[in-house]
Amino acid sequence: MQTQNIVKFIESINNLDTKSYSLLKEAIEKRDSIKFVSYLLNNDEIGSNKCCPYCDSRSYNRWGIRSDLQRYKCKECGKTFNTLTGTPLAHLHKKGRWLSYAQCLIEGLSIRKAAAECGVHKNTSFRWRHRFLQNTNKIKPQKLTGVAEVNELIFAWSDKGNKRLKRKSRKRGYKSATQIPFKSRVFTLFCRDRGKNTFDEIYYKFSAYNIKKDLSSLFAKDILFCSQNKAVYMKYTKENCIRHGILSIPKNEKIRKNVVHIQNVLEYQFNLQEWMLRFRGVATKYLHNYLSWYREMDEFDHKITPETILIRAKRPERYNTNHFR
Repeated sequence: MQTQNIVKFIESINNLDTKSYSLLKEAIEKRDSIKFVSYLLNNDEIGSNKCCPYCDSRSYNRWGIRSDLQRYKCKECGKTFNTLTGTPLAHLHKKGRWLSYAQCLIEGLSIRKAAAECGVHKNTSFRWRHRFLQNTNKIKPQKLTGVAEVNELIFAWSDKGNKRLKRKSRKRGYKSATQIPFKSRVFTLFCRDRGKNTFDEIYYKFSAYNIKKDLSSLFAKDILFCSQNKAVYMKYTKENCIRHGILSIPKNEKIRKNVVHIQNVLEYQFNLQEWMLRFRGVATKYLHNYLSWYREMDEFDHKITPETILIRAKRPERYNTNHFR
C-alpha cells in the first residue's frame, strides 16, 4: 500500500460512524492477535531447537512465509514444514482466537461457554479443547522425592457422546464408588510428594504388576511410600524394596504433625472432583485430558498464562500413548 493511500485512509477514519469504527477496530485487534500468536509460535524456546518432523534432520533452510508462519525445507528429505507441523495444533484455523480460548481453559469454562466467548462453533470448541490438552498428559514429573503420598480414585466407565452403548443405559449415576460394578470401574492412581509434584495414571485393571510399569523409575531410592493398608501397595513395595509407611488411624482422629499421612493427595483428589463437577460427566476416553488439565492448573497454582498453555500445546508429538493398561 502506497504512502499516499495510507494517509488518505487515516484521514477518512474521522468520517466513520460508530458502527464502521467498531468494525475497523475489531478487524485491527484480530489482526494484531494473529500476528502476536504467530510471533509466539515462531520464536518460542521449542521452536529454536526444531528439527524436521519427517526425518529428524537439523539441516534445513528457510522456505518462505505462509499464514504468518515461517516455513522451512529439509535438506535431507526435501519436505517443507513449519513450526506447527507434527504438533496437535497443526491444521487448526483462526489463530487469532487461540489465546482467548486458552484463557477459557484457565477459567475452566464449558465447551458452549468457551465457544460463545471466542465466537466459534461448539464443535470447534470441543476440538480445540482436546488439541490444546493433548500434550499436557505427557508433561509429568520424572521423579518424586522425600515422602510420596499414594491413593487411588475410582470413576465409573462413561461412554458419554457415544451413540452406541455396549451396556444397558442407566437412568442415574452412582452415588458412591462402592456402588459401581467392578467391571465398570476405572482406577486413577495419584502419587504426590510434599513438594506438590503430582503423577497420575489411569488403569482399567488395578494391580501391583500394572502400577510397577509406571512407578519403577518414578520414585527416588530413599522415598517413603505412604498409602493405605491395601494388598496392591503392600505387594508393590515388598517386591521393589521400598520403604512403606502404612496409614493406620483410629476413627474420628485427625493427623497432627505426623509424617505418615496422605492428606495432601486426598485434598488434591477432593479439589479435582469438585472442579470436574462443572462438566457434568466426562467420557472415559477423554478422562486423561481432564486429569492433565487440572494437574497443569495445580502446577502453576492456577496462575498460568494463555501464552504458556499455547507453547505447551505446541510440543511436537513423536509418539502415541496407551492410557489404559
